[in-house]
Amino acid sequence: MSMATSHWRIVRSPLFVFRRVVPIVSVKDGWDKQQLYRWNSRVLFHGSYRAAAAAAKEEAYPPHTVIPMPALSPTMVTGTIAEWLRNEGDSFVVGDPLCKIETDKATLDLEAQEDGILAKILVQGDTAKDLSVGTPVCILVEDEKDVLAFANYCTSNSYSSSSSSSENADGGGGLEPSLSSTTHTAVATFLPSARHLVESKGVDATGLIGSGKGGRITKGDVLKALALGSLPPKVLTEKQAKGGVANTTSTTMSSVTSPPSSISSAAISPPITAVTTTTATTTIVIPQASCTSFQDVPNNNMRKIIAKRLTESKRDVPHFYTAVEVELDNVLALRKKLATQQEVKVSVNDFVLKACALALRDVPEVNASYSPTTQMVRPNPTIDVSVAVATPTGLITPIVPNVDQIGLFDITEKVRDLATRARLGKLTPNEYQGGTFTVSNLGMFGIDEFSAVINPPQAAILAVGGGSQRVIASTYDDSRSLNDQPKPQIRTVMTAKLSADRRVVDEATAAMFMQAFQLYLSNPLMLLL
Repeated sequence: MSMATSHWRIVRSPLFVFRRVVPIVSVKDGWDKQQLYRWNSRVLFHGSYRAAAAAAKEEAYPPHTVIPMPALSPTMVTGTIAEWLRNEGDSFVVGDPLCKIETDKATLDLEAQEDGILAKILVQGDTAKDLSVGTPVCILVEDEKDVLAFANYCTSNSYSSSSSSSENADGGGGLEPSLSSTTHTAVATFLPSARHLVESKGVDATGLIGSGKGGRITKGDVLKALALGSLPPKVLTEKQAKGGVANTTSTTMSSVTSPPSSISSAAISPPITAVTTTTATTTIVIPQASCTSFQDVPNNNMRKIIAKRLTESKRDVPHFYTAVEVELDNVLALRKKLATQQEVKVSVNDFVLKACALALRDVPEVNASYSPTTQMVRPNPTIDVSVAVATPTGLITPIVPNVDQIGLFDITEKVRDLATRARLGKLTPNEYQGGTFTVSNLGMFGIDEFSAVINPPQAAILAVGGGSQRVIASTYDDSRSLNDQPKPQIRTVMTAKLSADRRVVDEATAAMFMQAFQLYLSNPLMLLL
């Protein structure tokens, strides 16, 4: 960046307490007054030469648009680009998908908002994982001849820092740790954090040259040596292997010059192979256990977010649980009649959704949300039930709106459509964001009973198990003799457990809801009214 005339001014940055020396441009070759004003304004405001350089760099490129990582849902903080659907230099029109983005809920397409050409892909592969919202991902241009200008383009935030790297946590300098090439006769001096790390890792660090004050070995020295793989495993003496505590940091190099005659078989699991490690003074034969091969499978962004949200829910939301058993014989009989006489196939889960909706209508206190910011309860005007659906990438909860106002057949059609598109990753954000109540059914997987985690800001979630046949005792009739009493019967019984937020729902309210749910499901004809 050549300047014909410039002078330097000391300015104080509004964001930092220190001062920077930055250039204030007076005359620059080929710059008009507007460009000079932009340069000087950015320098004076940010107090940084880097910000001004970035502004000048953008001016040097043809007209273009930098596309950031979008926030595809209100709760989205980071996203991962799973696949680019366009290559650099490809043209597109409005609505064409540019790439697939893994959000905290599903995998969605990033669609073009206007016609253009993809000039530069800024992130892909490993660099496209867990990107914060707002991170630049690609460059779009309107003219095809402008594509070549962005061949070596990089974003302004990719400038390398000019400041020197900070010291390690224990005050160590930038010296590379290495095994000593000379014989040490003095006891190695470790800082406490370094000693703890060495003992926890089970390595011998007595040969390290410390970079701390007075030659002390710091935690940073141990971490660098572990990264280089230059630390041999700790060797246990016979006494230590039988139960003594191995203290690597207090062992001198002279104490390990002669290997132990025997090592306890309890300390080292078979099979073992001999590994020879050579130091400056002696050769130590270290037994090393062989391990089977394995493969680490990276977790996708959706499962990471689910784990994070469930952890936050169990930590912050005061859960309590209530459970009831419901006889399903009437439901199964009505379901069979609808299938044979009306050729309408309705699942048991559809009956459960309808019964939940009517119970929420009768007990609206459960159909509410809690706001942690205002610490207030907000009743929901509609009954929108979220249905948990298992997909290859994780669990997602598409929403069936206004369940209390639609029939069983409509519920069946909506749930089937939502579940199919959820497994294909074709749901739109408005189809899985929100909801006032959630139903999670694991009965089709052979689960009898389980406890579900509340999905904030909802106040409750119903965990539904599978139906199983049980012998149910009949009610004793005082007007009949002992031999005339009703016989026990075999019934299909299902267990449903409600997880509720104690800040919104109390125990009595939860009991009222579960009684209403049990009543509707035990008498399925009431669901048809």
